[in-house]
Parts: sequence; structure tokens; C-alpha cells
Amino acid sequence: MAATAALPAEWIKNWEKAGKSEFLQLCRTLSENKSHDNMGFRDIQQALYELAYHVVRGNLKHDQASNVLGDVIEFREDMPSILADVFCILDIETSCLEEKSKRDHFTQLVLACLYLVSDTVLKERLDPETLESLGLIKQSQQFNQKSVKIKTKLFYKQQKFNLLREENEGYAKLIAELGQDLSGNITSDLILENIKSLIGCFNLDPNRVLDIILEVYECRPEYDDFFVPLIESYMYMCEPQTLCHILGFKFKFYQDPSGETPSSLYRVAAVLLQHNLIDLEDLYVHLLPGDNAIIEEHKREIVEAKQIVRKLTMVVLSSEKTEEKEKEKEKEEEKTEKPPDNQKLGLLEALLKIGDWQHAQSIMDQMPPFYATSHKPIAIALCQLVHVTIEPLYRRVGVPKGAKGSPIPSLPNKRAPKQADSFEDLRKEVFNMLCYLGPHLSHDPILFAKVVRLGKAFMKEFQSDGSKQEDKEKMEILFSCLLSITDQVLLPSLSLMDCNACMSEELWGMFKTFPYQYRYRLYGQWKNETYNSHPLLVKVKAQTIDRAKYIMKRLTKENVKPSGRQIGKLSHSNPTILFDYILSQIQKYDNLITPVVDSLKYLTSLNYDVLAYCIIEALANPEKERMKHDDTTISSWLQSLASFCGAVFRKYPIELAGLLQYVANQLKAGKSFDLLILKEVVQKMAGIEITEEMTMEQLEAMTGGEQLKAEGGYFGQIRNTKKSSQRLKDALLDHDLALPLCLLMAQQRNGVIFQEGGEKHLKLVGKLYDQCHDTLVQFGGFLASNLSTEDYIKRVPSIDVLCNEFHTPHDAAFFLSRPMYAHHISSKYDELKKAEKGNKQQHKVHKYITSCELVMAPVHDAVISLHLPKVWDDISPQFYATFWSLTMYDLAVPHSSYDREVNKLKVQMKAIDDNQEMPPNKKKKEKERCTALQDKLLEEEKKQLEHVQRVLQRLKLEKDNWLLAKSTKNETITKFLQLCIFPRCIFSAIDAVYCAHFVELVHQQKTPNFSTLLCYDRVFSDIIYTVASCTENEASRYGRFLCCMLETVTRWHSDRVIYEKECGNYPGFLTILRATGFDGGNKADQLDYENFRHVVHKWHYKLTKASVHCLETGEYTHIRNILIVLTKILPWYPKVLNLGQALERRVHKICQEEKEKRPDLYALAMGYSGQLKSRKPYMVPENEFHHKDPPARNAVAATVQNGPGGAGMPTSLSINTAKLEESTAEETDKLKEKSQGAVKVINKAVNATPKVTTSNGNSASNSKIIKEKDDKEKGGKEKDKEKKEKTPAATPETKALGKDGKDKPKEERANKDDKAREIKEKTPKSDKEKEKAKKEEKTSKEEKMKTVVTNVDSKSAAEKEREKEPSRERDVAKDMKSKENAKGGEKMPVAGSLKSPVPRSETSESEREQKRRKVDTHSSPSHSSTVKDNLSELKDSSAKHYINHTTPTLSKSKEREVDKKDLDKSRERSREREKKDEKDRKDRKRDHSNSDREVPQDSTKRRKEENGTTGSSKHSKSESPSDSPRSNEKEKEKNKSKSSGKEKGDSIKAEKLEKSSSGSKKESRHDKEKTEKKEKRDSTGGKEEKKHHKSSDKHR
Repeated sequence: MAATAALPAEWIKNWEKAGKSEFLQLCRTLSENKSHDNMGFRDIQQALYELAYHVVRGNLKHDQASNVLGDVIEFREDMPSILADVFCILDIETSCLEEKSKRDHFTQLVLACLYLVSDTVLKERLDPETLESLGLIKQSQQFNQKSVKIKTKLFYKQQKFNLLREENEGYAKLIAELGQDLSGNITSDLILENIKSLIGCFNLDPNRVLDIILEVYECRPEYDDFFVPLIESYMYMCEPQTLCHILGFKFKFYQDPSGETPSSLYRVAAVLLQHNLIDLEDLYVHLLPGDNAIIEEHKREIVEAKQIVRKLTMVVLSSEKTEEKEKEKEKEEEKTEKPPDNQKLGLLEALLKIGDWQHAQSIMDQMPPFYATSHKPIAIALCQLVHVTIEPLYRRVGVPKGAKGSPIPSLPNKRAPKQADSFEDLRKEVFNMLCYLGPHLSHDPILFAKVVRLGKAFMKEFQSDGSKQEDKEKMEILFSCLLSITDQVLLPSLSLMDCNACMSEELWGMFKTFPYQYRYRLYGQWKNETYNSHPLLVKVKAQTIDRAKYIMKRLTKENVKPSGRQIGKLSHSNPTILFDYILSQIQKYDNLITPVVDSLKYLTSLNYDVLAYCIIEALANPEKERMKHDDTTISSWLQSLASFCGAVFRKYPIELAGLLQYVANQLKAGKSFDLLILKEVVQKMAGIEITEEMTMEQLEAMTGGEQLKAEGGYFGQIRNTKKSSQRLKDALLDHDLALPLCLLMAQQRNGVIFQEGGEKHLKLVGKLYDQCHDTLVQFGGFLASNLSTEDYIKRVPSIDVLCNEFHTPHDAAFFLSRPMYAHHISSKYDELKKAEKGNKQQHKVHKYITSCELVMAPVHDAVISLHLPKVWDDISPQFYATFWSLTMYDLAVPHSSYDREVNKLKVQMKAIDDNQEMPPNKKKKEKERCTALQDKLLEEEKKQLEHVQRVLQRLKLEKDNWLLAKSTKNETITKFLQLCIFPRCIFSAIDAVYCAHFVELVHQQKTPNFSTLLCYDRVFSDIIYTVASCTENEASRYGRFLCCMLETVTRWHSDRVIYEKECGNYPGFLTILRATGFDGGNKADQLDYENFRHVVHKWHYKLTKASVHCLETGEYTHIRNILIVLTKILPWYPKVLNLGQALERRVHKICQEEKEKRPDLYALAMGYSGQLKSRKPYMVPENEFHHKDPPARNAVAATVQNGPGGAGMPTSLSINTAKLEESTAEETDKLKEKSQGAVKVINKAVNATPKVTTSNGNSASNSKIIKEKDDKEKGGKEKDKEKKEKTPAATPETKALGKDGKDKPKEERANKDDKAREIKEKTPKSDKEKEKAKKEEKTSKEEKMKTVVTNVDSKSAAEKEREKEPSRERDVAKDMKSKENAKGGEKMPVAGSLKSPVPRSETSESEREQKRRKVDTHSSPSHSSTVKDNLSELKDSSAKHYINHTTPTLSKSKEREVDKKDLDKSRERSREREKKDEKDRKDRKRDHSNSDREVPQDSTKRRKEENGTTGSSKHSKSESPSDSPRSNEKEKEKNKSKSSGKEKGDSIKAEKLEKSSSGSKKESRHDKEKTEKKEKRDSTGGKEEKKHHKSSDKHR
């Protein structure tokens, strides 16, 4: 401090000299410095204090100090007072000190300065004891008593009158003054002066006066303008807190339990708060209840609400119910006692009524959320405030047209919130007020409607473009506020309203302007969060669920209407909760779907939208498994939901965008389960059914126009889908989902297998694939029929973009593009017709063709990029595009369907006429409808007929450029099947029919380079791979395709006239396949009718073999698919009795095996078995099916026992070939002629495509057979050749041989059989077997020796014959014969062998091995390659003959000679054979024991092969089952070569020749029997074996 510095020790030491003057100088300067008044005052205080302190310490004498102070005292007026303060401080300090000297110094100083400070001032400030010691008072005790008395008199003795009775006149005058009529020019100032006078005159207590002013104000609330200024000016005379305390006391007065605070008091307090005459914080503490009590009460409410919920969800047994009810009644009675007065809420209500929003808000903030507004008066007051605030804006934009409305006056006071004139103003206060209201806006439906209408008006403005950037940002903020209000206020309020449908509709008016994403977000919040946030809503939710349960328990088809009304009522307020429960019930009980859908007709638009959301939420429920526990089928809850979706979206106008987007999103995520929903929705809304169970009549109807489809193409009568399909279309187009959904589905088909399918069960993967594919077909069909041309073309890109950029599979891409091409062509055609008016048919056709060229030219260019350039060497892009762009509608008119539907309508009209009960006007209407339909159908038929004629004209012109066949015809057919037929025939049922028709059409058009024979042969020859790789629905479609193909073939087979007319001289039936486009018309090159019948028999036989193979694999997919295919082709197959019987046995076995294991297979097999039996009367013996030659003498006996043996036994192979050679001279002539030509071409063909044949095993299989034959033929060279054959893609020669396996004449077969027998004989492990082997060798030697002489001739003859016979015929005939054997072995001695129920033989086994080798080295597993193999078989087989036997062909006469020789030889041999048979029989018995030992190894290997690991058994000729696998075979061959080395060398040739005669036939049969039986023993065990022996003995 300055003083400390200014009063240093040296001053005191030199006080007289310098110190005194320095101190005076300091005091003077401090007193003069008045600018810092406060600071100067303190500094002087400090200086004087320091000076006095030095005196007290004894550093300075008291007289020196008093002299200086005498001088200083003049410097300031208040100096005595300052000095007195210093003394006061020193007095306190010194009285605390123990040193008496200091106290004395102080007393002396004060005494010396008494003349400077008056004693009154000192008496005020010093202690009574000090005063006494100074002698200023006599006794301190007396002084104290006196001061107490004075204070009492001053402060506690009443000077003013507080009670009215004490001064009744004064108070009466005061009340009269305040209560007078204030309407004149009386002002508050005037009255205030009068009041002051009264207070002075009558000594009235001012506080009591203020209290009376407030009382009078309470009674005269209308005079705000008078009382508020009066109180305000009166308060200048009082302390600020007084008013607050008086009000507080008033409130306290009413706080006893029975008291009720009057509203007038609340109002006065509110007005005073609003005018800031009191502070809310000051008043708030005077109000009850306390905040803690309020929070407790709130918590209690929540707990109570939860208890109610628990009670409602509990299952109460009836005995407990009555007790519960009684308890509840008691509780309710207790509750009815009046709750204590809540003064805070009363004040809040008053504040809201006068429009003091700020104070009201701060009171609400002190309480739990929505606690205040949960009290109805407060909610209503706040609503009223909102009404007032939004009034101007609502009048401007919210009032609906034509509505008057009742205007609401604004609040009289100016401090109320500003009214809103624009949407921006709403943000300031209104939104805030609404948020405080929360769900309690439900108390004022009118305000609810106003807010919603404002929201609508805002959305209209928000969605109209044209505002500036800044405005847009503001609008964005407002929009988000509106969404919040909707979420926090509007929807919860709707939940608390009593089923107010109008509000629901009003709200929908605003909601429909939101995008569905926002709406669904709001519904989600409403459903999952809002109901948990307020005790009231918790209760409402529980009550809603309880009520919903009640309704749903009683809902049936009969009471749909009343229940529907109840559901409607419930749904107006709480749709989310209700629908959630209903959907949970539907997922459990699918029989509820129909009644529920019907009962939803009383819903509001908002409710329908909420329903859509609830459905999506239920579908997306992550806790639910989409598969049943077995993981092979889709869960029933999902199926139920899907069908509910379809039904409800069709019946009611619900927005679909969300659901469709959900499906699209699921597809994007690689999940295809939810396609089920899309499938159902499209089916129900557009009436487009996708079912594999369509009848042929329906399918036929589906190939007509739209009207015919609707009338005859579906199971259900599809009516009134116009509106619903329009809605679906709009949803797809508005949200750009049409093409994305198509592309996603097309891509997802493969995704199902390669991405989804990993861990899933194969059956489920198939189901999902089918579902995906069916939905794509259905959805594409919907788009094609419902989108306008422009819409469709605008959305679907060109074919190359679809395939290359979007990676759409080709079949799906063309499926999507097809309608576009049709639209394009028809619109171009119409343009050209308008341009020229020429009406001639030719002109029209010409225009049509021109328009096709214009439209399709870019497509032809586009498709080139889809495949490798090599493809286009064989088929032209034009052909490819034509095939893929046409439909059944373009190829044929379903006249019978049109007639059927027209007749139905005629019958209906007749029924209407005959109906007496129908009122006449209804009759008239119905008849008009039927007539209109009939006319439409006839018109449509005519239109389609014209169209089909134009298309056929166009195809006629195009056909010459279709198939280029730059490589070979064989390759062309391969490409055609691979790229066109197979992908499309499994696309849809109609496409399956289309493919079959198209093949026939290409044949009928005499298309160059198209071999119909090859095509059909490839299709029927080997269906195992194709069947095995299908899903369930694809198998069904593939079956339809085969059925249509068989229908055509059966038609040609049935009648020579038809055959000659439709195939006789058609290039498709040329047997010589020239590599060039030359279709030479030599009649001899055509396949004649009888040979065609042989070929058909071969096809039937091959189908049987493939079917039996599939049934035997034990694989689920193989068995299921082949049963489906067989069921589909039942009308045309089996036609031959023995093949039918073989199938029947095999299917019967499946029925037995699968009954317990796989019930679905059992059901399929039983179904087929039943249908097959019913077809039996229509089956014919083989000799009726195709012309058979009379058998050799001894062949007859077998018929009896052969029974319906396993289709095509090994024996049949040898016999077939033998029979062929025996065939009449006439037939052999024909064969010769044909083979000569065929051989040449086929040679070329084989050279041209050496690898194709072996690529996947058809030829390979044959080459196995050859291998065996070759072994026999080659004797010493055996091993070398074997090596050659094993190598894949062997020389054309081996291939040729390979193919020929089946076709080689009997001798070779016989050899093979011998060899087979030998193989079996040489594996034995026991002595018996060895002996047997030796015996057999001897007998064979003897026989061979006997026939050496005749052998030479017959051999050459046989060889020549072989060359001449066209391979195809031989194949066919052989197959047919093998089938005959199978059928009943009618004319063969083979009986025993046929008993095996598992027809597959050693040869097939060896074939499999070869095939496996080939496949291993030459892997080309593609579907197409198998197809190629099938087809190439025909050609190759003939080529092989040519290559192997190069002897020149003989003339017909020579052939005849050879035949005669053969017959003679056969007779000789038959005798020899009989002897040998007996020996064989004995040997066989010996074999028996050993063969049993071999079983396990053989059978396990066989199982592997059957399961398709090698895909081998395709061509196995359905011989008997447990064929020895590769390793065994090799061993056997080695053994054989050791033991019979020499024999074979000399005798194999001889044997061959012998066997070419009929005798040889027997022998070969015999050998085969032996081997077969042995195998059978392996598979069926000893008992059967013995039976076989017996039976064969009999025959022999």
C-alpha cells in the first residue's frame, strides 16, 4: 500500500525534523486526489492506521500523534469518521492482546484525540467497556440495557395497523378506492396517491395494503392494465422480495391436504411472472409438491403401467380370475381419492393460458418428460396456445378448399408468443411447443388435423422446385423438423386417440408425400420405440395386443365382416401393434390367411401402408430361420407370409415399392429366399401363374393370344387383375426396379449354385434355383405383357449389352429381349402397311419380311459376340437369333384350344338361357359378356393364323442360310443342340414345346445340312447326363420336351403313309451325310420306313437303359429326375411291352427301397408305377413295334421263362447282331445299298471330327465293347491293341471300332461272350473252377476245330455283310433285338439270365472302364459334349465298319449266297452247342461258391461307377449288374491270354465265323448267360442262381 511505503521507519525516527512534515504532505496529496474516490479513502485509512499503530507499539508519543492528527483532520470532511473507524479496528485488536502496555497506549491516544472526534460517533463504534474506560459512559451494563429497550421500541412496537379490525375505517376506504368503477379516466397513478394518503392517515401497514391490492386484483382479473402498473409503481416503495413473499404465503395457506388453490391466484401469479414483477425461482420454492415427489410419482406410474402389461399377458386360470377382479376393484376405489393439489401444475396451466411460454417451458423442464402434459388441463392449455400461434399461417395455407373453419382470436397480451405467418416461424416456437405436448396432442384432434394440414402444405411447397439455394437449405431443416414432429408427436398421439379414422386418413394425406424410406423409418420408430417411452402408451400397447388376441381367436371365414370391423377400429389407432400380432399368427397358422385378408377391408390408407412395412419387417426378421430344420425346404412361416403378401397386395391398394426394393436388396446381397414373395405378388396381382403341373391343354392355350391365355391357360379363373397389375407396373417403373430385378434374378440363378449353395442341401439348392428361375420367367412374362412397347424398349438394353456387360445368361437375356423384338417387328410392319396401301397377301408378307430384316439385322450382328468365332462356322447368327427370338405363338395356331374355349362359352350361354332363376337383366349382361369373349377369341385366332403364315414364309426364305456346316453335319447338330435346344428346352414348359416344334419345323422346311435323324438320335440316345444335371422343375420341362419329340417320332412310326409323306424324301432322313451342302435325292440314300421303325425301337431301348441306370444309382437327384421325366413321357413311352415290364420292375424296387428312407421319392415312384400299369393295355409286343425276322429254330423255347426280364440283357447284344445277319435276303439287300453310301460319308465325318466322338464317353463306351471283341479277334496281338484302345482319342480306327461295338455282327458278339466267359473262368480261386475252365477250353477247341473248314467262307461273307450294312440300321436293329430279349426273350433260349432285376452286364462294365479311361484323359464334361457324343455315335458306327473291313462290297446275289451258307452253318453249330451247354451248366454250379466271394469288391466298385463318378454307365446296354471293374478285367484278360494263348491264336477266327451263323447265336448266348448268371449270383446270391440253372435246363 502507498501508506506503508509513505510511513517508513526513518520518518518515525526523525519525526520532529522531517517525518512530521512528510506525513502531512502525504495526507494532503491523498485527500486532494478525489478522482479515485474509493482508493483515496482506503489510502488515508491506511496512513492513519499506520500512524496510530506506531503509537500503540510505543514508537511515537501520543501527543505527537494527536498534534499531527489535529492538522490532518482539516483535509477532509469525513476525516473524523475515518479516524473513528481506525480507532474501532485498533480497539478490537488491542483488546485481544495480552500486553497491557499496548492497550494503555491506545487508550491514551484516544483520550488525546477526543477533541477531534465527537463522542456520539465513538459511542456508536467502540465497545461499551472501552467507552467506560475512556469515561464516556458511567456503566457499560446500563448502557447495554438502554440500547435493547430502544431497539425493541423501534423494531417491535407496532406503529402501523395490520389487521382490518384494528383500523377498519382506513381499510374500508382502501377497498372502496380499489373496488370503484375503473372504466372512467381513473389511472393507477391517481389511485396510488390516494393509497399513500390512506396509509399515512390511518397508519395502515404497507404490506397489508399490498396484500389487499392483490386480493382485489384476483377478483377483478379483467383489469390487468390497471392493476399491473399499480403494483409495479407500488413496488418502488417496498423491498423487491416483499411481493414474492406475500404470494408465497398466499400459496402456503392452501397447502393443507384439504385445501384447493383457487385458479385466480394462479392467474395473478402468472401475470406478475409474465411482467417480471417476481422471479420464477423465488416463487417456485413456495409451491408444493417438491420436485423429488414429482419424480417419484412418475416412476410409480411407469411401474404400474408395466404391471398392467404383465397382468394382461399372463394366463389367468378361471378360479384365480374372480379373486384378481376383487383386488383390482379395491385398488381402484383407493385410487379414486382425490390426489393432492399440485400447485406447480396449476401455475403452469395459468402461464400457458395467458401465453407466457418462456416461464411455462422452464417449469416443464424441471419435471420428467411429458409429466406435465400428461395432465389433461395442461395439455389442453398448451394446445390452445398452439392453436393461437399457428392461426394466421393455417388460415393462409392449411384450410381445405370450401371449408370455413372457426377463426381463433389472438391473445390480448403483447407478451404472448408471436403468431406464425410462414413455415419458418413454426420453427421458432410451435415445433417446440408440440414436442412438449408429445403424445398428448391426442386431447385435441382438431389441432392434430391442423398440424397435419400444415405439414401437407409444407410438403407441397417443399417438393415444388424453384426456390434459391438458401431457401432450399432452410426447407431441408424444416423438413427434418417436420419428420421429428411426426415421430415424436403425431404418431404417438394417434395411438392414444379413440379409433379416429378421419385422423388416420388426414395423416395419410401428409404421409403419402414422403418417400417410402422416410415413412417406413417413422413406422419403425413408432412400433419399436415410441410405445416404450410413455407409461400411457405401454398400457395402450398391452390393451391392443389383448384385444387383437380376442379378435383373432374368434376370426373365421363366417364372421369375417364383424371381425373385420373390430380389426378396423383397432387399427385406426395402433396399426403397428395389431399387424405385428396378426402377422405372427399368420406365420403359425396359414389357414388364417384368407379370413385375415378379407377382414382387412375396413382399414385406412395409412394402415395399409403400415401393413406393408410390418410385412417387410417380419420378412427381414433376423431371428427367424429361413429353412426348416432338415435344411431342405423353405420355412413354412416364409411361405405363409409370401402368400399373404400376394393376396393382400392384390386386394388392397398398398404401395409396393418398399417390398420390391426389399427383394432387390436381398438379391443384391445374394439371398434368393425372398424371391418367393415376388413370385406370389406377381402371381396374385398380375394373374401370371408359374406351375410345372400345367396340363397339355393349358400349355396349348398358353401358345395363343392374351385372351386365350387368360381363359384356358391357368388353373384359377383370373379376373380383375387389370387394376392390380397396373399398380404393380407403376411401382416397378416409378422406382426403376423392373430391369434391375430381372438382371438380379438372372444373375442369381447361378449365384444360388455357386455362392449360396455351398453349405446347403442339394435338394434346397435345387428348390431355390427353381424358385429363382420360375420367378424370373413369371416376372419377365409380366413385364412383356404389361409394359408398353416404349417402356419396354427404353428399359431393356440390347442383347450383347445384357450378356457381356450385365453378365446375364444367354437364355435369360433372350427371354427378356424377345418381347422387344416382337414389338419392334409389329410396329415396323404397321408402319410399312400404312405407308403403302397394297392389300395383296404377297405384299403383306414382303413387308413383314422387310420389317423382320430391319429389326433383326442389328441383333444378328450383336449375337456374334456371344460365342466363339468357330461356332458361326456351323450355324449362322441369323439362325441362332431366329431360334431364340421366336415363340410358340409364331410357329403354330392352337386351333383346338380356341375351339375348346369357344365351345365352353357356348355351353355357358346355353346354361344362362336355361337358368330360370337368374333375373333377365343379369342374363342379358352375362350373355353379352360371353358373346364379347367369343368374338375376341375368334378375332384373336384369325390374327394369329395370319401371323403364323407370315412367319413361316419368312422362315422359308431364311432357311437356306441357316446351317452352314463348314465342319460336318454332325458338328452342326451338336452346336444346334448345345447352344439352342438344350438351354431353351429347360427354360419353361412352353419353351420345351417350342424346341420340339422347332426341330420338326426345321425338318419340314427341308433345311439344308440339317440331319433330322442325327438330331433325334442325339436327343434320345443318352439322357443320363442331362437328366442328372437338372433341377426338379427343369427335369419336368425336359420331360415335356422329350414327350413332344417322342410324339412326333411316334406319329411317323405309326403309319407308313405319314412317314412317306412327312419324311420320305426329306433331306433330314438321308442316311448318307455328305460334308457339303449336297442333299442328293437318290431314293436309296433315304432311310426307309421299316428301318426307321428299327431306329425308333433303338431309341426306346436306349431310353429304357438310361432310365434303369438312373433308377439304380441310388442318387436322390437321378431317381427323382428320371421319375419326373418318365411321368411326363408316359403318353408315348414305353410302347414296347418288354421295355415297359423292365421299367415296371425297377420302379417297383424303388418303391420298396424308398418307402421308409425318402418318402418323396416313394411318392413319385408310386405315382409313376400306377400310371404305368394303366398304360399296359396300350403297349405292344416288340414284333408289332418293328418288323422282326423269324428266329433260329431253337430260339423259341425261351419265351415262357424270360418273362418281363430286365430291359436289354447282355445276351440280347449278341442275339441282336446275330438276328440282323439272319434277316431275310431282301432286308440285307437294302442294308447293303445304304451302307455303301453311308460308309463313305461317315469316313469323312469321322476324320473331320476325330475328338468329338470320344470326348465324353458315348463312343468311349462302345470302344470298351470293341476292346473285348478285339481281344478275341486279335489273339496274339491282344495286348498291343488293348494299349491302343486305352489311349484317349485313339485313331479314327479305334473310334470307329468303338462306335461299332454295338453294331458288330454276331460272331464278334459271340466271341466277346466267349471271352467274357473265359474271363470269368480264369479268375477262379478254387480247383473246381480251374477244372471247369479247362473243360470249357477243350470244348471250345473242339468246336472250333470242327468248323474250321466252313469258317473261311463264312468269315469273308460276314465281313462283307458288315461293310455293307449301314451302321445306323445295324445299331437300331441290334438294339431292338436286345430289347426284344429283354421284353420276354420271346424267341430266345436265354431265360435264366433275364431274371436279374438289375439289368446291366459285364460288357457294360468293361465299357465303363474304357469310358473312364477316356474321360480321365479327355475331360470334357460339358452337357454339350455328351450331346455331341450321342449324335456322333450314329455316324461313327458306320464309319468304323468301313475302316475295319476294307474288303470290297459285294453284289446282292453274293450276299444271298452268304446268307444260305450261314444258315447251314448255324444248324451244324446248334447241335454242337447243346452238348457244350450241359458241360457249362455243371461248371456253373462249381463256380457258384467262388463267385459269391467276389461280390463285395465288385459291388462296391459298381456303386461308385453308378454314382456317376465316371459318368460311365451311359451306354451300358442294361446288361446284368455286378460287372467286374477295370482291375478285375485286366487280370482276367491276362489269365485268359495265359491259359488260352494257343487256342485263341488258332481258334478265334474260326469261332468268329461259326458264331456268325445262327448256331453261333446260341453259343454266344450261352456264354453270355454263363457270365451273366455268375454276375447275378454276385448280386443276388445263391438261391436265385439255382433257379436260373433249373430254368435254363428246361429250355435247353
